[in-house]
Amino acid sequence: MATRQGKAAIVGGGIGGLTAANALVRHGWHVDVFERARSLPETGTALGMWPEALDALTVAGRGTVLGRRVEKLGVRQSSAAFLRWDGRTIGRIHDLARSALLLSRPALLSILAHGLPPGIVQFGTTRRDLTDLNAYDVVVGADGINSAVRDKLFGPAFRPAYTGYAAWRGWVPGTVTTMSESWGPDALFGITPRDGNLTNWFAAVRTPAGGTGSVDELRERYRDWHPAVREVLDRVEPAASLYHDLYESPPLPSFVQGKVALIGDAAHAMAPNLGRGACEAMVDAAKLSELLAEYPVREALQRYDRARRRRTQRLVRASRALAGLATARRFTALRDPLVGAALHFT
Repeated sequence: MATRQGKAAIVGGGIGGLTAANALVRHGWHVDVFERARSLPETGTALGMWPEALDALTVAGRGTVLGRRVEKLGVRQSSAAFLRWDGRTIGRIHDLARSALLLSRPALLSILAHGLPPGIVQFGTTRRDLTDLNAYDVVVGADGINSAVRDKLFGPAFRPAYTGYAAWRGWVPGTVTTMSESWGPDALFGITPRDGNLTNWFAAVRTPAGGTGSVDELRERYRDWHPAVREVLDRVEPAASLYHDLYESPPLPSFVQGKVALIGDAAHAMAPNLGRGACEAMVDAAKLSELLAEYPVREALQRYDRARRRRTQRLVRASRALAGLATARRFTALRDPLVGAALHFT
């Protein structure tokens, strides 16, 4: 079967948008990416590259070229420990090296952007009016959690809602060889390796929306936690930390409308507890691009919706449930041995 080709506008030059651009260009499509930022970001925290994400890179980038670049820069997780806030072990996972790769957002975006021919990504541009895009065969809404494309399709009722959690994320000098996540009442704290000889960390707490999120507040919140957490926090610099409220998408009735398709956080923003956000955006992009190369646009978009909507909406719910489990105040004496036993068999 001959590969179908056309003209695509991608609104948003993040991970999903750039993955889609690479994949469509590979299939012979004309692609324009409209990104409101003026350049690629220079700072950012680590992302989990699961096998599905590496498979998406194979679809997007001339076989294994992009995947090899990610594997060269990324850091493999050899094992993971789940701990209580006081340092006692809940459970461990061994032999993660075959499945988990950590890479910073700026490094991944740079790889994806440099996989494209010059001129495809138009920085400092926005496309809020979809009528501006009538000349394109398909429009991909990859414009993130505050997606203007999604608002145009479905209105403000389907904007992401506050999860009840806020998060700090950042990095400190030095390396670790394993990932750990510590669980406590109304809070969790994670420590992972990442590229650049740095240690990635993240913290999430139950709190009302709209907090200030200062580093002093962060240290105070975790001052009674075990020494590994406090040691990382002692080295945190405000310039190397981020704070934001966490939101998740309500279930959209569809990821497509007309010739427009939503991918990534524009379609299914989720809490970060499963570490699947970037991965699923890349899988969205690869699947959509494969289908557009094989089927007429309308059929391709319908197939994309069937393939991706229910799965990602389940992941939104699962990530929220894991957040509740990790930050539980009650029944932890029952939770911990059950989680430990489940991890033993993974």
